[in-house]
Amino acid sequence: MNKLRQFWNNLRTSFWFIPSLIVAASIVLSAALVEVDSTWSEQWLARWPRFFGGGAEGARGILSTIAGSMMTVVGITFSMTLMTLMLASSQYTSRILRNFMRDSVTQMALGIFAGIFAYCLLVLRTIRSGDEGEFIPSLAVFFGILLSMCGIGVLIFFIHHIASSIQASSIIASVADETMAAVDRLFPGHPGQGSVEDDEDQALLPLAELNWQAVPARKYGYIQSVDDAALLRLAREHNTIVRMERGVGDFVVHDTKLASLALEDPPEKEIIAALQAAYNFSRNRTLEQDCAFGIRQIVDMALRALSPSVNDTTTAVMCVDYLTAILARLASRTIPSSHRYEEGELRVIAIGQTFVSLAAASFDQIRDSATGNVAIMLRMLDALQTISSLTASPGRRRALRNHMQWIAEAAERTLESPHDRAQFERRLESVRKALNIEDERCTSA
Repeated sequence: MNKLRQFWNNLRTSFWFIPSLIVAASIVLSAALVEVDSTWSEQWLARWPRFFGGGAEGARGILSTIAGSMMTVVGITFSMTLMTLMLASSQYTSRILRNFMRDSVTQMALGIFAGIFAYCLLVLRTIRSGDEGEFIPSLAVFFGILLSMCGIGVLIFFIHHIASSIQASSIIASVADETMAAVDRLFPGHPGQGSVEDDEDQALLPLAELNWQAVPARKYGYIQSVDDAALLRLAREHNTIVRMERGVGDFVVHDTKLASLALEDPPEKEIIAALQAAYNFSRNRTLEQDCAFGIRQIVDMALRALSPSVNDTTTAVMCVDYLTAILARLASRTIPSSHRYEEGELRVIAIGQTFVSLAAASFDQIRDSATGNVAIMLRMLDALQTISSLTASPGRRRALRNHMQWIAEAAERTLESPHDRAQFERRLESVRKALNIEDERCTSA
């Protein structure tokens, strides 16, 4: 199932799949309308001569003009798309190119223009006149004119879409939407459920006494997904424990340790192959099982905005705002324990994402790059207060307080203006009081 999902995601991010489907549909449509014309064209021509009238030369001229225009539009569309990819890559980060490539509007526009060209070309070759025996597919020609009108509308909408999609707010919001969808898919617990504390510490002592057999990776690349059901089934069938050594989003080198099995003897080839097959590798990360990758993209945009060459504080503030929305969505969600049990038996020790790790991925690098930038530091304090109000987990609130302290230390080192320092201290004291009050409420509850 994971391989099929990966294959489908690769198709979605390609520029050829959806356009190819539309071109194929256009070929079928042209053949169907020409076939209908061969039977009913005389009746339609008699009833609506102004709509379906016209000679063979006129029909050829119309279809030739439409076909040539559509090929010109296809070239313009490709040029605009490539220019957008170049601008987004240089201005923000190359990791968002995958988002542009999977944009359904761009794929549909390319498919529609290419489909109209293919339709007109195929209808054009069926027109006969003179000694060949006259045949003019009036309905198909009329439908080609309608398609050309639709193509004009699609071109106007596509230009508007491109102009909107390269705006910083649109790019950041798009990545945030995909990331929050991944959070909902990976951690579907309803808000208010809190967190599940890992029982890792309790299991460390007996697990250290086991004999672990390493399973190497059969290829190199990023781990895009892991089939948890396959790992659990493997552990159950061989009465063992599977310990993941690398998690989703990690880069793995060929023949390095991928996972370990609690076995006395080295595992057989069939077991090794089954375990390796549960991992999907690729040259890049995706958001299917890796919501940290979405956070990585937004953080990269914030770092680019904070670089001296760009110095765009507004975009960095927007990135912090959307990171806040993602962590707020996650704050009250139940994150499963890394230890997976079946009928009371420990079967899998997974490496997964936690709230603490995602919060660190969101704020650590931005905090280090925001030296002397009071606007970013103030917005990060606001983010911590917002997120902490949505969780009652002691571990998560402790992590947020640590981030607050680290921001305060960075401000003490880098804020030189007395006005900025006073403004930061006032906001810091307000956030600290709010966190303390909320902690007292949680304790009393």
